[in-house]
Amino acid sequence: MSSSWNSVGLAILYQVLGWVAFAAWSFSFYPQVLLNYKRKSVVGLNFDFLVLNLTKHSSYLIYNAALFFSPFIQQQYHDKYGDKEMIPVAANDVAFSLHAVALTAFTVFQVFIYERGTQKVSKVCISISAIVWIAALVCLIIAWPKSDWLWLIDVFNSIQVGMTAIKYIPQAIMNFRRKSTIGWSVGNILLDLTGGVLNFCQMGVQSIDQHTLVNFYGNIGKTLLSLETVFFDVLFIIQHYVLYPVKKDENGKAIISERVAPLIRPSDKPEEDNV
Repeated sequence: MSSSWNSVGLAILYQVLGWVAFAAWSFSFYPQVLLNYKRKSVVGLNFDFLVLNLTKHSSYLIYNAALFFSPFIQQQYHDKYGDKEMIPVAANDVAFSLHAVALTAFTVFQVFIYERGTQKVSKVCISISAIVWIAALVCLIIAWPKSDWLWLIDVFNSIQVGMTAIKYIPQAIMNFRRKSTIGWSVGNILLDLTGGVLNFCQMGVQSIDQHTLVNFYGNIGKTLLSLETVFFDVLFIIQHYVLYPVKKDENGKAIISERVAPLIRPSDKPEEDNV
C-alpha cells in the first residue's frame, strides 16, 4: 500500500513541523477575532476577504478530509502516482482545516454583531462565490457515476488554490485606499507567515526522505498554498510596518487618519491598536 519513512528522524521532524505549522496557522485566526472583540467593530476588515476565505477553507477541508480518511480515494491516488508514494495529507492538515472553517465562520458572525460602518460584501465577491459552488456541484454530478472521487477532490483543491490567490487582494486594496492597516490584525499575518513557511518545510522533509518531488506536485494545492501565503503576508507586513505605520499619541493610542470616507462613517468611534 503506501510507502513508509526511510528515516525515523525525518519522520519525527515531519510531524513536529506539521503540528507547529498547525499551531501557527490556527492561532493566526485569534488576533483578528480578539481585535474585533476589543474594538466592538469590524471596520477595516474586508468582508470580501472573509467570504472568499470561508469558501477557500471549506474546499480545503473537503480535500484534506476525503484524502486522509477514505481508503478508496487513497487507492485512486496510489493508482495515479504509484503504490510507493505516501499520501500527501497529514493529520495536522485535517485538524487545521476543521479549525479554520470554524474560526472563519465565527469571524463572519462577528460581522453581524459589531459595528461595520458602510462596509458590505461586493457583488463581484458574491458572484465569484456562487460560480465556484455551482461549478463544484456540476463536478460532483460528473464524478458520481464513475466514482472518480480523486478527480473531484482535486477540483476542490484547485478551488482552494484559486481562492487563496484572490482572497487577500480585496484586503490589500482596501489597505492601500485607506493608507492604513487599522482594523486588520498584523498578529494574524505574522502567524500566517510562520505557518506557510513551516508547511513548505514539512513537504520538503518528506521529499528528502522519499527522494522524490511527487508530494509537491501530487498535492499541488498545498504547495501553492504555502507560496501564495508567504507572498501576500510579506506584502501585508510591508503595508503595516513600512508604507502605513500606525501613529500613536502620548498615551499609546493609535491616531486614526482615514483618507477614504466611505469606509468609515464620521460617527465611528476612534479605533485602538492592532493586536
